[in-house]
Amino acid sequence: MADLVDLRSDTVTRPTPGMREAMATAEVGDDVYGEDPTVNALEAEVAALFGHEAALFAPSGSMANQIALQLLVPPGDELLCDADAHVVTYEIGAAAAYGGISSRTWPAVGADIDPEVVAGMIRPDGYFAVPTRAIAVEQTHNRGGGGVIPLATLRDLRAVADDAGLALHCDGARIWHAHVADRVPLIEYGRLFDTLSVCLSKGLGAPVGSLVVGSAEKIERARMIRKRMGGGMRQAGILAAAGRYALAHHIDRLADDHAKAARLAEAVAPFGVLATTVRTNLVALDLTKHVLDARALAAAARAEGVLISVLGPRTARLVTHLGLDDADLHRALTVLPQILAA
Repeated sequence: MADLVDLRSDTVTRPTPGMREAMATAEVGDDVYGEDPTVNALEAEVAALFGHEAALFAPSGSMANQIALQLLVPPGDELLCDADAHVVTYEIGAAAAYGGISSRTWPAVGADIDPEVVAGMIRPDGYFAVPTRAIAVEQTHNRGGGGVIPLATLRDLRAVADDAGLALHCDGARIWHAHVADRVPLIEYGRLFDTLSVCLSKGLGAPVGSLVVGSAEKIERARMIRKRMGGGMRQAGILAAAGRYALAHHIDRLADDHAKAARLAEAVAPFGVLATTVRTNLVALDLTKHVLDARALAAAARAEGVLISVLGPRTARLVTHLGLDDADLHRALTVLPQILAA
């Protein structure tokens, strides 16, 4: 069917004309040699946004996360995160497979983290115990319906990590959304974490790329890990130019995506399927009490030209993004309530 309205993810966006122009005219070099000026400029810009010394351009958010985790957790030692975290849910066991990292999780609560629960899970060095080395959080939280972890919670987690001598990592794939939603400066987030991964190819609309952010020493090690994982790129400035364009033009407009998501949430709310309060661009649908399960809803929506994600037997998701215009939104606002009401 032509002209599908795609609400599956914000990764489905395509480069805008301005972004394509920036890519076509990008100055390039060999990034493995550190000689691509556009990559170097992107890395310096992102590092400065978060108040860190350096950053590293990587092909994907999963690779950026796994590089960061390997920087913080030696093989055989432990990472703490939540049970729905991207690093243990959607990265195909990479922490164990590539980093030899043991992971332990607290119950899935999305953005509503209790720092005291996390503190109680920490294992120090001891007789045959697996010592905890780092804590990871996700901002915004994907399976938590785009929830934003409050700044006060993050500060408390930083204190927990400091008291135990642990590192703190942020999977900041959608941290731009948190920044727009809560108006917390990016540099304020940056100062709380030892490492961050930040994505350019979700809400910001670039075709490819994420960055690892950290100290100069960590990023120097990160370059070796990236190469070992097959992530060394050559004339990557063509891709980095898209990221630089996105940073310059697509952060503030995320508020439009948040507003569209809120309208979708309001449209489906009368049918008792909204699982979480909508803060950003993700709308989680809990179908536990609905006659339709997630696959049936997705199939019915697709038949009407609207694509949605299935996250579980009774869990679906809608995502607003750069590629969703007002006509697309109107179509989704018409189709989804009709299906849910049937």
